[in-house]
Amino acid sequence: MLTVCFAVISLLYATVGQAGGTAFLALMAFASFPSNEMRPTALLLNIVAAAYSTWLFNRGRHIDWTKLKPLLIASLPTTLAGASIVLKEDIYHMVTGIVLLIAAVVLMIGRSNRDAPDRATPLWAAISTGAGVGFISGLTGVGGGVFLAPILVGLRWASPKQAAALSAPFILGNSTVGLVGALYAGQAPSSQTWLYALGALAGATIGTTIGLRWLSQTATRFILAAVLGSAGAQLVVVAAR
Repeated sequence: MLTVCFAVISLLYATVGQAGGTAFLALMAFASFPSNEMRPTALLLNIVAAAYSTWLFNRGRHIDWTKLKPLLIASLPTTLAGASIVLKEDIYHMVTGIVLLIAAVVLMIGRSNRDAPDRATPLWAAISTGAGVGFISGLTGVGGGVFLAPILVGLRWASPKQAAALSAPFILGNSTVGLVGALYAGQAPSSQTWLYALGALAGATIGTTIGLRWLSQTATRFILAAVLGSAGAQLVVVAAR
């Protein structure tokens, strides 16, 4: 049943270029996973789901690597730094949940011109954004796409479709580095992660295809907002238990 749940989460998130780290963590919290297994397990599942999405987006030439490069390079060292820190569970869940809910509201009330062509991204702003998102990603144990995508769309640095394509490789890189930091901090993934990974891969395969072929810019933006809001609400509920 858990494997099916991980697959469904991965499918929904992959439609908008996300791997599902926040919902993976919320599901594991509800399933009473040991706290030292949650972050590395979520990061491993992120790697599996984001690797497939990155391959498919890249094959279709949807990833703007020039735009991604400063964001990703700046994020990797701060992700490692954040991953070496272990937060108390309730603090992590509440803070991350509130941030995701705010991001969802911003996307939902956004004006229609956010679906217009993107603006050029200033180099200093890209580096600062990448570093900040990277640190939060490592600290919380998610790949960072749920934080990056709303910023890209909100500032019109990318359209919703472009943000989805940029999120997948960003998540892959940050989850890989974050996993190294989590292991260094003494955390280890669940022994059943290989099974959950099969579900995450199956979901990512279907979800990414749906996102590329059938979702419009507006649909992508609203689905992303729904995903962020759902994950944020789940984490806040977990923290309040």
